[in-house]
Amino acid sequence: MIVLNGVEVEDTYCEAFDGIVTRLLITLRDAQLKHYTAAQCTALPSIVVGRTEAGVEIWHLKPDETPDKNIGLIVQIWGAWDENNPEKSLKKFYKELGLRIRQGILVIPTTTVFNALKAEKTLDLMENVGYCGDVYQEDVLIYGRNMIKIPLMMGDWYIERHIGYKIGVSGGNLWLMCESEKAALNAGKRVLDALYPLENVITPFAICSAGSKTVYEGQPHPEIGPTTNHQYCPTLRDKIEDSKVPEGVRSIPEIVINGLTLDDVKKAMRIAMLTASKCKGVLKISAGNFGGKLGKYKIHLRELYNKIQVK
Repeated sequence: MIVLNGVEVEDTYCEAFDGIVTRLLITLRDAQLKHYTAAQCTALPSIVVGRTEAGVEIWHLKPDETPDKNIGLIVQIWGAWDENNPEKSLKKFYKELGLRIRQGILVIPTTTVFNALKAEKTLDLMENVGYCGDVYQEDVLIYGRNMIKIPLMMGDWYIERHIGYKIGVSGGNLWLMCESEKAALNAGKRVLDALYPLENVITPFAICSAGSKTVYEGQPHPEIGPTTNHQYCPTLRDKIEDSKVPEGVRSIPEIVINGLTLDDVKKAMRIAMLTASKCKGVLKISAGNFGGKLGKYKIHLRELYNKIQVK
């Protein structure tokens, strides 16, 4: 048995996946609009249908940390990646990235977008974003960057023309098996607070109430969204024969972690695991997987535990 600060850690693993990721630095001249911008451009993590998911990596950038000397934040936007069909994956991501930027950033006053990812490969955003200028867009050199200028009703809006992208790792996760909803929310919030200072990672679902599973053949289910992971639903524990909810567990939040590299995800998971083990009401720590059938990577909790013990 693995025990961390008196809390059992299940000897299991999570499955993680390759994903296309880009990293955007968004600045604003109006501080009140920052959290609104973050919400707008990262809303609806919908990668389950091959679209995009996103999250805030860095909430607070000071003026001396941004190219235009305004306040800012950094977000990551992710898309599904099929290594057997990279061209199709990239084409889909390009379209969805444009939607995110046009609908979630361009329309918000005082925003400017810069590339924040050092990468060998880039996407030219003229077609999917720049053409919003209806032939009035311009290529300009400003802030030491090659930018697209788009005239809007509240003034000119700028975005860096070439945005870097790479293949990152998505879907790292932990399940926190807690004695109550109150304990689950407290543990989830403390884990998020511990992860927010980290660079290169996001938690696209924050505290997630529905751990994913594969659907069985013939199961009726909607096209988008998770289905009931019945074996881990506390309210079904006494109603089904195959429940895996430990006695005394009343709430199981999931923390999903995406990172630019596998090491970034593992580091974040270690911090999350260590933090959760110190939270009152956390009875057990586990992770979600798909029987080893879907994810390219298996991140074993025992490996993370051993690394924590070494430190």
